[in-house]
Amino acid sequence: MLTIINTKVIDYLIVVLYNFFFSRMPAERRSARGRSAVGRFPSVTFGFGEDTEAEKEEPKENNVKKGNACKEWLRKVCPCCCPKHDDGIDTEVTLVDGPGKEDGGNEVLLKVKSIDLLKSKSGANRTEHHTHLYQSDNLIIRRGQSFEMWITLSRPFNPSSDELHLDLKTGPLAVVAKGTHVIIPLVAKLEGDRWEAAVVKQEDKKIKLLVNSPATAVIGRYQLTVETNNQNGSASSTHDPANDIYILFNPWCQDDIVYMDSEDERQEYILNDTGRIYYGTKDQIGARTWNYGQFSDRILAACLFVMEKSGTSPSGWGDPVNVVRIISAMVNSPDDQGVLEGNWSGDYSNGTSPTVWSGSVEILEEYHKKNGTPVKYGQCWVFAGVVTTVLRCLGIPTRTVTNFSSAHDTDVSLTTDVYLDENLEPIENLNVDSIWNFHVWNDCWMARKDLPPGHGGWQAVDATPQETSQGTYCCGPASLAAVRYGQVYLKRDTAFVFAEVNSDKIYWQKNADGTFTQIYSEKKIVGISISTKAVGSNERSDITHLYKHPEGSNEERIAVETACSFGSKAKAYSSPTAQDVSLEVTLDGEGPKMGKDAELMITLKNSSSQQRSVSLHSQVSVMYYTGVHKATVRTDTTDIEVLPNEGESQFPLRDSIILEWALEYKDYKDKLIDQAALMLTVSGRVTETQQILATQFSFRLRTPDLIIKPLGKAVVGEKMSVEISFTNPLPQVLKAVIFHVEGLGLLTARMINYGDIGSHASVSLTEQFIPTLSGTRKLLVSLDCKQLTQVHGVSDITVEEKSNAPL
Repeated sequence: MLTIINTKVIDYLIVVLYNFFFSRMPAERRSARGRSAVGRFPSVTFGFGEDTEAEKEEPKENNVKKGNACKEWLRKVCPCCCPKHDDGIDTEVTLVDGPGKEDGGNEVLLKVKSIDLLKSKSGANRTEHHTHLYQSDNLIIRRGQSFEMWITLSRPFNPSSDELHLDLKTGPLAVVAKGTHVIIPLVAKLEGDRWEAAVVKQEDKKIKLLVNSPATAVIGRYQLTVETNNQNGSASSTHDPANDIYILFNPWCQDDIVYMDSEDERQEYILNDTGRIYYGTKDQIGARTWNYGQFSDRILAACLFVMEKSGTSPSGWGDPVNVVRIISAMVNSPDDQGVLEGNWSGDYSNGTSPTVWSGSVEILEEYHKKNGTPVKYGQCWVFAGVVTTVLRCLGIPTRTVTNFSSAHDTDVSLTTDVYLDENLEPIENLNVDSIWNFHVWNDCWMARKDLPPGHGGWQAVDATPQETSQGTYCCGPASLAAVRYGQVYLKRDTAFVFAEVNSDKIYWQKNADGTFTQIYSEKKIVGISISTKAVGSNERSDITHLYKHPEGSNEERIAVETACSFGSKAKAYSSPTAQDVSLEVTLDGEGPKMGKDAELMITLKNSSSQQRSVSLHSQVSVMYYTGVHKATVRTDTTDIEVLPNEGESQFPLRDSIILEWALEYKDYKDKLIDQAALMLTVSGRVTETQQILATQFSFRLRTPDLIIKPLGKAVVGEKMSVEISFTNPLPQVLKAVIFHVEGLGLLTARMINYGDIGSHASVSLTEQFIPTLSGTRKLLVSLDCKQLTQVHGVSDITVEEKSNAPL
């Protein structure tokens, strides 16, 4: 009959076999030279003798393999005597000079049996580090802050003779000197702001460690092992992916570069997983809800995958300036196979229309799942939404920002140039500068130690691939303070951002000899109503004052002149000239609706004491929201007489004339593209003074909202329904309509191929799902088809916890 042998006896047999087979080999002594990494911490002692030049250290891996081979051999000979032990963690062991036993039979070698990182979402580690919202079972912590962990050992830890340290590695080639291989020593007392650990509690074979990290630590995923040693040998735990530690930036830590002192702002710019993105024109601002979803399962892994795909060294991932620049480059795809492929053509048959997306989760998950194949397709608000998700996920305070009448300067002139022919008609092939109806980018928060004092705080970052920066399609981070004061010589890409928000629009007319003369300039049409979601509410917050001084003020003009002096057309900048006739285009209310006629008003005002005659040209064009011309819809010419200003008169509008301008639906219905954007260009010349008048007015045709109505009660784990209603505003059939539905904690993104919707028809559909998270959740729905885009809706759904009360 077989007798079950005590595991200590098994260990003894292994040692005997070890000595038998390898007794001729020299005894291994741990070389102090091989511990140069640990030696970086002078407070740590090791209890080893001094090395001599004659001593040679044998690689630990060889001994481990031989020891393991003995154990495997004994297990094959007698499996009942040497069973496999499932103690949760393997340990690599190196013995030194002898069996590793005291006379009393107690085990001297110290081995790691298990590691408990206390990574519960409701535990102190996750809640104190503000990472409890991440839907991940890993330990996620923020740098510059301590965390706790338990280690179970093979016997009680003896601080007088035992040594223990934690070993963390990140990146493909971890190096101590670059901060990607971290060896954390045990110290008697934590001093803070460095990698260190202290035993704060001991229970028999278990010790509880309190571990510190510096506020400059590299962020990312670290592999953890624990190493022990004493005079009888050393042991190292085997890496277990379940014990990987994710380290993020820490806006709650005053020593972190991304520190933000307002708790309300931290709640908004780090912890809020939904937001609002603004679009349209400066006179017709629309808003849509966006699911950032930075805490969704697998999103943290996807964000780090994006960083890894950049090919940059993880040693630079401790600096948020580097990180946001990497993300700015990696969210677009032209030169690095980044997350999103941009498409402004109007043809999205090979992918998803940019207007369909209502969140970042689906995009990032697809990119990760397909191992870095760019997702089709994105435009500026999609790029910006994904950037907000990634940076908030990594711990950098970030917001999505929309700039209306956003200039795109292509020649570093810091002006937006419009070229006209002899008849004041636009010369399309020369007009490469453009003014986008709106452009969406990001602001992120950090100190800027690489810039002069006073340039920290909000920094502009743009992932939309417009122009290259140092050979790469990225932009920022540009200090908003530098942009505001026209300090375009400060890095990064400050000049480009300045031109977007504060460049003058200069009109040039072609002369008979082919040269051009500057004939007119507009100084208040770029950078209007710069908008972001307000802190703690769904209201729009106007942050234009952070990017520029009030229009027309001395400070604003000084900033423009300062910036333009560094531009490629510095000599072209001219001071304002006297003008007595003004031109303005306006619209009433919220503007025209899709499917209806568009009506605008053109106002001419004469401030002189003499009558003025004006020859006026108008042209309406279909535009991409980026300001790029697609097609001319209609042109008109008219001559107008404007009466003089007679001072205090009983007829206050006597010196003004208002023209009603209309565009019928039949004229534009077959020419519209994604954003239903149109531009009216009005130019003219005053006969008496030869004064040039010119302006461009962008407007959009408003689309209807989707109506979302929850049906019944919303409870975690129980099926519920919503009704989605829509009325077609067009006098034509909508073909192949697609609904896109998603909601964090409600349902994953899904497409619904609905089919056709008749002219002016009202439709409704019911969608069912099972909520997974309690609290107030947002359900987002968008509609897309060839004839109509940018149709969406949102509904707040309050989900209750499932009752556990017995029936």
